[in-house]
Amino acid sequence: MRESAVPGRRCTRALPKQRVRIAWTTKRLGYDRPRLLCIRHAHCLSKDLPIGCRTILGETREDEDEILPRKDYESLDYDRCINEPFLEVLEGLDNKKAGKYEAIKWILVFAIGVSTGLTGLFVDFFVRLFTQLKFKLVGQSVEECSENGCLALSLLELLALNMVFIFVSSVLVLIEPVAAGSGIPEIKSYLNGVKIPGIVRLRTYICKVTGVLFAVAGGLFVGKEGPMIHSGAIIGAGLPQSITFKKIRFHFPYFRSDSLEEGSSFWNQALTWKVLFCSMSATFTLNFFRSGINFNKWGSFQLPGLLNFGEFKCVDGDKACHLWTAVDLAFFVLMGVAGGLLGALFNCINKRLAKYRMRNVHPKARFIRVLESLLVCMVTTLVIFVASVALGECRDLVSTNNNTSAQEVNSTIRHFFCYNNTYNDMATLFFNPQEVAIHQLFHQNATFSPVTLSLFFVLYFFLSCWTYGVSVPSGLFVPSLLCGASLGRLVANVLKINFHMQIYSGTFALIGAAAFLGGVVRMTISLTVAKWTGDFFNKGIYDIHIHLKGVPLLEWETEVEMDKLTASDIMEPNLTYVYPHTRIQSLVSILRTTVYHAFPVVTENRDNEKEFMKGNILISNNIKFKKTSVLTRAGEQRRRCQSMKSYPSSELRNVCDEQVVVEPAEEGQDILQQMLERRHVPYPNLYPDQSPSEEWTMEERFRPLTFHGLILRSQLVNLLIRGVCYAENQSSASQPRLSHSEMTEDYPRFPDIHDLDLALLNPRMIVDVTPYMNPCPYTVSPNTRVSQVFNLFRTMGLRHLPVVNAVGEIVGIITRHNLTHEFLVAKLRQHYITI
Repeated sequence: MRESAVPGRRCTRALPKQRVRIAWTTKRLGYDRPRLLCIRHAHCLSKDLPIGCRTILGETREDEDEILPRKDYESLDYDRCINEPFLEVLEGLDNKKAGKYEAIKWILVFAIGVSTGLTGLFVDFFVRLFTQLKFKLVGQSVEECSENGCLALSLLELLALNMVFIFVSSVLVLIEPVAAGSGIPEIKSYLNGVKIPGIVRLRTYICKVTGVLFAVAGGLFVGKEGPMIHSGAIIGAGLPQSITFKKIRFHFPYFRSDSLEEGSSFWNQALTWKVLFCSMSATFTLNFFRSGINFNKWGSFQLPGLLNFGEFKCVDGDKACHLWTAVDLAFFVLMGVAGGLLGALFNCINKRLAKYRMRNVHPKARFIRVLESLLVCMVTTLVIFVASVALGECRDLVSTNNNTSAQEVNSTIRHFFCYNNTYNDMATLFFNPQEVAIHQLFHQNATFSPVTLSLFFVLYFFLSCWTYGVSVPSGLFVPSLLCGASLGRLVANVLKINFHMQIYSGTFALIGAAAFLGGVVRMTISLTVAKWTGDFFNKGIYDIHIHLKGVPLLEWETEVEMDKLTASDIMEPNLTYVYPHTRIQSLVSILRTTVYHAFPVVTENRDNEKEFMKGNILISNNIKFKKTSVLTRAGEQRRRCQSMKSYPSSELRNVCDEQVVVEPAEEGQDILQQMLERRHVPYPNLYPDQSPSEEWTMEERFRPLTFHGLILRSQLVNLLIRGVCYAENQSSASQPRLSHSEMTEDYPRFPDIHDLDLALLNPRMIVDVTPYMNPCPYTVSPNTRVSQVFNLFRTMGLRHLPVVNAVGEIVGIITRHNLTHEFLVAKLRQHYITI
């Protein structure tokens, strides 16, 4: 029995090796979701399956630690569809209206910034409120129970509060799974052009914002800054599409085509200024409200962000103090190397944990994820409490730098089990918000013992590594900074105590924080040493999770060796196409039997069909314009009727019952003159057949097709739903015309073909798709090198890239999956085998 391989499903090793026949089928998930299946005569895929087949399949090979891109991810439509309705909008656009649109953009940019700032204010306010209430209750209980011997009750109180918070956060992730984690891998993929379902929806925003404040307040070693990036992206994507703006008399469907959802693959000056203005608006809003709420000084602007490192300076009058020296730079470099190594170790452990979750947690019932979150919460709470009680040291209060007031010090230190003007250094780090602990490590002088810092770093390292990936909204910036700051402060203490060096501990804590953060995330080249060291072993944490999700992310450029391939080597040659004038029954059949996102609009050219295939190489000679090159419509109709007979549908066979007679070209008429006259004539009214039949010969499958443009699936469904068609005995001019606003009214949730009531459609009616197709998409030649194809596709944010030869024939189409590293590697192997 013929079976198709299931990506990600592994075969039992006990099965005997069997002979496997490999064949590529024409079944696909879509032009932007190709899925080349292996057909086999076996119970499952053997481990000896050819590497190229396994690579394109996306089968997970655990032994080689390889996870390949999933084929169900689609691309986004950044490219405009320059069809006739859009051109009508452009014709009605003048400088006055263009200025009005530009003003609206700046207003929306300001609204996005203010909304993002208010979101940050909301999260920060309630995190601070819940955290203060929790630590106040538990702190009072610990002080009382330390004398009465009821510490178990204090532990239960802390455990109950934390687990309630984490339960709420985890349940919100069950409602919207894409709200889990920081969201940065998903947003990075989205800006790369990958369509992540639900990533910028309102429900995701609500679950993300609410879930992260409960996750942070619940005591998990997570941050709120990473999820704020995701939340801001949702605001930026959703606010311009708000329903309330429809009341304003501006042409917002046009604005949707010029959306602020720009791809990170390219950048422009106008966008730079808008991003700067948006950031200023968000910072202003957050600073204004936080300063007023926390200090009751509205307009003082004392708190510019959610995380403030404070001012680094020496105590007044201390001439021996220096923030850093040239000698310190050598230690900074070594700390950068250590940060890169530790970051690589962190990412390696987290990757193995994530793969374990993928195999053993995610396939099970969804409530298992909640139980895992509660387990992590329970262990974290026990570690915090036991470490503070048993491992903390009582330290004497010392004078602090003048930039930190005594009131701030007294409000953040914890006296658990310490008396006589001493405090517990471990409890001071664990029983404070993470931002406060970072501020202490940066600015308090000689308040933490090396043993405490060592234990704190180890515990925080492994617990934060375990936590990142559980089903709660969670960031990694603040935990990484706190972990690195403790390491940097430890290095400073060792240099002071053992080598008696005069150094500024806060600077070392800052360098340690930056080094560890750079070693984990590696998102910028500014953290050079840590990034280069970590890149020697593995990728950044966000890139690792993108890889684990199987997202077909396109890197900045291809490898040099890939230029041995051309567009014809990597394109998909099996095309499903439509004609300029197509019967409804054929459109419905194509749309219901395929999931392609776009279809080439073509007419056929049989002049060079005989020489189209030469061995396994696709070629096309220049057309010799002769009288015999002009096909009459009757001859074309007869040929198509022969192709339709391979389909069982009686409706399709009935198309052949009608004989359409078109006068042949006059003898002796100049062919070139005919071509010039046809330049502005509507496309020929050719009736289509179905998708290519599996019974077609190679010559039939690769018949020459003159390319006229691309029509999107959403556009075809929209035309069918709105009844845009004409009868056989009518002219195509009688077909109803849709405006651009009508074409984009359902954006971004376009209707599906399976929701269409077929009883309302007359299958004999004809649809003229030419006004709504994109007649000028980006195209490449079959001989274009892969690097050129890759740069065009990524830079312009494309979803489909037709491959058109020198005579205007479409010979294939390229999508995101044809440009992934794994697909190119497989094609390169085939290239070496061929040569």
